[in-house]
Order: sequence, then C-alpha cells, then structure tokens
Amino acid sequence: MSSPRIAVIGAGLAGLACARALAARGAAIRLFDKGRAAGGRLATRRAEAAGQALQFDHGAQYLTARTEGFAALLAACGASPWGEPGRFVGTPGMSALPRAMARGLDLAAARHVTAIEGRPGAWVVRHLDAALLRPGRPRPATEPEAEGPFQAIAIALPPVQAAPLIAPHAPEWPARLAAVRMAPCWTVMAAFATRLPLPDSLRPAPGGAIGWAARDSSKPGRPAGAECWVVQAGPDWSRAHLEDPAEAVAPALLAALGALAGADLPAPAHAAAHRWRHSLVEAPLGEACLADPALGLGLGGDWCLAGRAEAAFESGTALAAALLP
Repeated sequence: MSSPRIAVIGAGLAGLACARALAARGAAIRLFDKGRAAGGRLATRRAEAAGQALQFDHGAQYLTARTEGFAALLAACGASPWGEPGRFVGTPGMSALPRAMARGLDLAAARHVTAIEGRPGAWVVRHLDAALLRPGRPRPATEPEAEGPFQAIAIALPPVQAAPLIAPHAPEWPARLAAVRMAPCWTVMAAFATRLPLPDSLRPAPGGAIGWAARDSSKPGRPAGAECWVVQAGPDWSRAHLEDPAEAVAPALLAALGALAGADLPAPAHAAAHRWRHSLVEAPLGEACLADPALGLGLGGDWCLAGRAEAAFESGTALAAALLP
C-alpha cells in the first residue's frame, strides 16, 4: 500500500509538529509556507552595523516546556537555557529550532497558497510565488500553480488566513474561527554601541507601550560584542498603531524603553521594526484542533489552545492524529 500524500500549509511550529507527526505515521508530506524558510514566529533577523554582526529573535522570545514531549523536542533541537529557570532559546538563534524540525521534510518555501480545490481524497493546492503578493503590489495576473492530489490537507495558519481557504469545503468552520481573537504586535530590533542600564529582560506593567523587552545579545551563542535589543509593544499599543509606518514605530518604542531606563538612550547603530499582525492569542478556539477526517481537512495552531509555543506543538500533534489515526 502506498503512503498517503498529505499537504501541510504553514511551516510554523504547529505546521512542523503536524508534518513530523504525519511523517512518523508513514505519510508523504509536502509542506508549504509563504516565508523564505520554516519557522513562523520562531524567527531570527540578521543585520550588520559598522562591521558588527547583529541578530534579533524578533518573534517568540523564549520557550517553556510543561510536557515531556515538548521538552524532548527542545532537547533534540539543541535549545539552551536562558534567563529565568525553565526558559529555553534556540542556539545560535531562535530560527535554529524550526530548521532542525524541518530537516528531512519536503518544504516549498516562499509559496503563498491561494486556494484549495478538488474533493476528499483528491485535494489540490493552488500556490503562487509569495514575492508576487507583497503589500503594495497589484494582484498578479499569473495563474497559480496546481499541486496534488493529496489525500488530506492540514492548515496551520492564523484563523483569518485559514478561513477563506476552508470556507468552500467546510462552510460552517469560518464562524468557529471568527470567535478566535489574536492581538497584533509591533516589534523593534535595535543595536547600540554601549550597554544599556537595564536588566536582560523586563516585562512592564500591562497598559503601557511596551509589553516585553530583552537584551537579545545576552542569549547563548549570539554574536560577541553586540548590544542587541528586541522591544515588543503591548497589544493595545500595537492595535492603536497598527497601520503606522515602521519608521515611526521604532523611535516611539525606543523612547518608551528609554523611559524605563530612566535616561535618554544613545542613538542606535541599527533600528528596524516588524509588524506581526497575528501574534498573541487572546481568545482561543478551546479545542486542540479542528478536523474532519472524512473530509480530509483540518486546522491547527496555538490559537486553538493558548498563547504559548507549546500549545502550537500540541495542536499540530493533535491535528496529525486526527487526520491520520
């Protein structure tokens, strides 16, 4: 009997966990992601200033493990302890974790899935070069490529991105997804020539501009001699400034960091801002995944359970079990 061929859309932590679990059950996996590599919010941005190598974990800042399965995964992927007991990070960057998880998987990177077509047992994935769909560009006239057939499709995307893909085939699911609420997050990456008078990580009281800030260069394996900071805005501030240009967001959040330091910050040698539109889970689905084995379709992500990376792993693993018991 031939191996079932299954597509997984989304190569963040949930999608990777799902793909690995399906592959362990004997499925042939085709993994799609619009990013240039696997990882989603397990992301690392690299830069250079004045000849100094810089890097920033501008998505998930650290991981914690409450279950043996996730703890074993972190150990297998080479995660290292950092900061408070129980915190782990990828080494030499957070992106090392999804790279290790994606090893051996058939990943189609930089592909934006536009539609799912076909029928149960013979699904087809339509996808385009993700570069053609960057903000500000007109919708391309290029016809999306068709790939399939697939016995089943697992979708590990934020609800607002998953809903239009699934609506033609499971019309009752978009209403379930609409109840899920995720907050955006503006993130600033900044490097300085001198050390800032702040602890390695701080989580200010809720309600201010900053939800979290960390000296990213204090993590193990990071470039020596760098003073790199990641500053993440709180959900209310991010919503209020969601459409602000990145050039305005960076100085505003660095000014707020200076207020926490009790002094004006020196001019950064490097500063950039990144907007995560779907970052923090505020109202989850309340189930490990949403799946219909007879239809051969399913959805998963941290948004199913909680705003923790481990929830994404648990959801992806549960989705694999639901689609291929």
